[in-house]
Amino acid sequence: MRSILTICSFLCFLDFTWAQAEHHTINVGGFGGISREYYLYVPDEVDLNTSLIFILHGYSGSASGIMGYSGINNLADEHNFIACYPQGTNDDNGYAFWNVGYSFHANVEVDDVEFIRTLRAHIIQEYYLTEYNIFSTGMSNGGDMSYLLACQASDVIRAIAPVAGCMMEWIFDSCSPEYTRSVFEIHGTDDDVTWWEGDYDDSGGWGNYIGVMPTFSFWASNNSCTDFESYELPDLDQSDGSYIISDKYSGGTGGNEVWLYKVINGGHDWPGSYGNMDINSSEEIINFFSRFKVYATIGDTDFDGQSNIADLLDIVDQVIDQEIYSVISDMNQDGIVNGSDMFQLASSIIGYRNP
Repeated sequence: MRSILTICSFLCFLDFTWAQAEHHTINVGGFGGISREYYLYVPDEVDLNTSLIFILHGYSGSASGIMGYSGINNLADEHNFIACYPQGTNDDNGYAFWNVGYSFHANVEVDDVEFIRTLRAHIIQEYYLTEYNIFSTGMSNGGDMSYLLACQASDVIRAIAPVAGCMMEWIFDSCSPEYTRSVFEIHGTDDDVTWWEGDYDDSGGWGNYIGVMPTFSFWASNNSCTDFESYELPDLDQSDGSYIISDKYSGGTGGNEVWLYKVINGGHDWPGSYGNMDINSSEEIINFFSRFKVYATIGDTDFDGQSNIADLLDIVDQVIDQEIYSVISDMNQDGIVNGSDMFQLASSIIGYRNP
């Protein structure tokens, strides 16, 4: 089973910051919907530019499990991000999963893309975050889910970093993201679960999925990348029996990049926690996401470095369409965008001050 961790390995990698993360539930689907669970780790200081990172567990895994072995909470304060660990639903075998269309989930109707959309909207409004710095990573099935988000929710996910993940064939064939997105895959060439070469006849029992290199090429092409470099990373731990080759495409649309860390002789692992020990995957992923972080200023809705009539018109549109909420349009930070925000920005533009 994908990403099944033994009790021993879980305890070995369980981090002390686990206790600082809070368990939450959220209703998905409105009236008559279902309750979904997640853990949230919030750094000591949060501002509108704090990132939100989804970390998705593998098949049969758990939110608390990946929170433990990834150690991502340790990086949250230094890099200023909120770490969210959603919990998948259980299938007929009793295993937690993300619905990416495995062959044995053919009749499953769980909409995990909608779950992440709902969860994202809730968290950014609760903590007054911008909607721009939202990222997703995950192990195995969680990596597969990250690819699905990049395809079907590119309007809310800025970049992804799957570990030992793949694109199911149906996702690959239908993937036409509204916005191009940066991608960083970490994958072992000897992965015996998510095969490097892919599986095109469902011989592994998961369904058809695409190999690592065609997936890498797809995202490089989708991002219209122009530059490529490849080099070997320092083999810092020769006892792990593996080393890493870094392949990087850059010069993509909007500065996007597509990276692949090929873990030569590596297995179905999260390098740095188990398997290859030359890198800390969590640190590499967070540093990758940081490259695409957007820094916003309240009142500057078009990111041109000033507040002017164009920003005011944007706020007017948001007042008319109350389904849209953006923290950078909420001038008085009261949780809603309304006429008060319009007046405050207009006053600022013309230099008006209350007597």
